[in-house]
Amino acid sequence: MDSDDRELRDVVVVGGGAAGLSAALTSARARRRVTVVDAGEPRNAPAEGVHGLLALDGVSPSDLLARGRAEVRRYDGEVLDGEVVDTRTAGHGFDVILRDGSVLPTRTLLIATGVSDELPDIPGVSEQWGRGVLHCPYCHGWEVRDQRIGILGIHPMSAHQAMLFHQWSRDITFFSGGRPIDEQDRVALAALGIPIEERGISGVVADGGRVVGVEVDDDEVIDLDAVVVATRLTVGVEPYAAIGLEAVDHPVGTVIPTDEMGATPVPGVWAAGNCADLMAQVGAAAAQGARAAQQINASLIMADLEKAIEVRDGTRV
Repeated sequence: MDSDDRELRDVVVVGGGAAGLSAALTSARARRRVTVVDAGEPRNAPAEGVHGLLALDGVSPSDLLARGRAEVRRYDGEVLDGEVVDTRTAGHGFDVILRDGSVLPTRTLLIATGVSDELPDIPGVSEQWGRGVLHCPYCHGWEVRDQRIGILGIHPMSAHQAMLFHQWSRDITFFSGGRPIDEQDRVALAALGIPIEERGISGVVADGGRVVGVEVDDDEVIDLDAVVVATRLTVGVEPYAAIGLEAVDHPVGTVIPTDEMGATPVPGVWAAGNCADLMAQVGAAAAQGARAAQQINASLIMADLEKAIEVRDGTRV
């Protein structure tokens, strides 16, 4: 590390995506000593561009993060490449421990590590993930408008995805993979004119790096231009077990519980972005990071004020 790692921070932000960098920017502009620790594994790295982000629609994920890092550093915020492996309570707040053995003392902690997508074990899905295999209509819908789209019905939310993507294209096929379909979902798909392919799914077929179809049983390939899958979203909280932070179950995965301002059940710990809101896009995640940073700053102001009053009254040295 190129700084004094034993110097007390006001806040350590774990995760250098939109939520984490936005929180760090807000904190640095509030004249807080802030350090971002980023493991360098952004969830949207395979995507060509970030969409629906005002004034930056289409910016590449790597360019967005590079700009964010530069803005944080402009206000003397610190951004470190590293991985948090443990967190311990301390008299000053917390000690954040990195894989290289470095220890970052901090008064507060903001977790903005995002989530991991558990992809289905179907050949071709992981290879095309974020390009020809999609999940979010608001992220990718415009790019596949009026194209042939296949929905892989492997998740409880798959039928809902088909209904959503129908807004962007009327050429939708639902692949049940031989799994049973809820009668209400079957009625909804029929009402929208979405055919159901009942045969088993053998894999996603690509040609020249581009999705061209889904192979079903009997080796038949159904021609398509894009494939949609719903994934199980999970948040990693192992590094925070020692301070008592736990994830809770969500209909589509796991999430860190917070109040509307981002505070977790563990005092002094906040969370923002997808690790706390599985449905947040980049803009919403950045807003949540800024809001949590404002709350952290306010909490530190009040803590310092309480200390100053105690010192003045002689109840604290």
